[in-house]
Amino acid sequence: MDKHDFRKYAHRVADWMADYYENIEAYPVRSQVKPGEIISQLPDLPPPKPENMETILDDVDKIIMPGITHWQNPNFFAYFPANTSYPSILAEMMTSALGSQCMVWETSPAAAELEEKVMSWLKKMTGIPETFEGVIQDTASTSTLVAVLSAREKKSKNSVNNAGFTGNLYRVYCSTEAHSSVEKAVKIAGIGRQNLRKIEVDENLSMKAEMLEETILSDIQEGFIPLCVVAALGTTGTAAMDPLMDISEICRKNDVWLHVDAAYAGSAFVLEEQRYLLKGIENADSYVFNPHKWMFTNFDCSAFFVKDREQLISTFEILPEYLKTRPDSQVNNYRDWGIQLGRRFRALKLWFVIREMGVEGIKQKIANHIKWANELAGEIRKTPGFELLEPQNLALVCFSLSKKSGVSMEDHNARTMDFLHRLNSSGKVYLSHTKVNEKVFLRMQIGQTSVTEKHVRDAWNFIKSESQIKI
Repeated sequence: MDKHDFRKYAHRVADWMADYYENIEAYPVRSQVKPGEIISQLPDLPPPKPENMETILDDVDKIIMPGITHWQNPNFFAYFPANTSYPSILAEMMTSALGSQCMVWETSPAAAELEEKVMSWLKKMTGIPETFEGVIQDTASTSTLVAVLSAREKKSKNSVNNAGFTGNLYRVYCSTEAHSSVEKAVKIAGIGRQNLRKIEVDENLSMKAEMLEETILSDIQEGFIPLCVVAALGTTGTAAMDPLMDISEICRKNDVWLHVDAAYAGSAFVLEEQRYLLKGIENADSYVFNPHKWMFTNFDCSAFFVKDREQLISTFEILPEYLKTRPDSQVNNYRDWGIQLGRRFRALKLWFVIREMGVEGIKQKIANHIKWANELAGEIRKTPGFELLEPQNLALVCFSLSKKSGVSMEDHNARTMDFLHRLNSSGKVYLSHTKVNEKVFLRMQIGQTSVTEKHVRDAWNFIKSESQIKI
């Protein structure tokens, strides 16, 4: 492909993208293909000679698109949102064109300094104390691992990095509702799954702070070393909120690193009325939320904040001769702020989104999502045949079919899952599920960039109508 062909096909792809968004609601939300259906259409061997770009683009429509679940469809209500937006897409196109490798300041000065600025903006936008400094990681899972590794090195005075484990007595704590990335982090960090202590939750599915404290004190008496607590603001299953202030006081008293995982909920803190949930964040050591979930910035873009930047850097810094540059002492080299050496220019899309939408525009969208979720919860409460999971948090609504008298929980859950499968197989909506106290609940998150009140209302009417069919 030469520059003339590139210009021609770049315009064609841009038109394809615009057409896709214009017609996105015509696609089934969840892909309707069966396992193996896509791979069976792909040749076993790569092409020995160049293929025509027209043929490649035609195959995107013919082979690839039927196998796509449309996360940007406003009828996508599953999982948590993984949003994009028009300004974010434009920035990603430019990022791809630049092909920048942003490992140190000198390899892309604008990337490093823009990242420093937009992370400062996010602090101001969401109420994070100025004592924190931020860096963009790829995902919250990576951010949690970075936090656990930093906690390990602070507690060991960097001896594990230098000499390895000579005897592991560390303990990490989270609730039974915490994300699986915590368990993965303790495995990778060498702490071990058996040293992850999962704390029971209360009726709101929030970590029991008093049980956390009892467990930490018991571990200390038994000779273990409490290392890190991961508190969740917005659990994956139900968006439950751990009592951050109580947990932060426990960590402060016992010299335990506190990492706060607000991957989903963090975007909601652009709204001042939601920041009561952040009380205690000033006592945390690290904090993460994902603009790629609910701040209309496409994947991947995880905002990680840390109070002790020197500890973070000392955990990850390695300085071979080929990476040394003259400005090192005057700038942020973000390769030292996490696991990756190579880094994408992620700050550009966040900058585009914040500027094009404005803080007020971002606030309005998120406020609408929460409002519509609250209204939906109210409808579910008064609809016979349905049960709402209380409390309903932010823009996530969890509900179930009412359990019939005399029906076992196993049979009820099977009935609920059949109902979910029928909803998703329709192509009209896409929901996911969770399990609370052995009971299956459907999860409906309202946070897609272009979702409207009408989409929510139509989805609920469809769900109600489908519930009338014998399950």
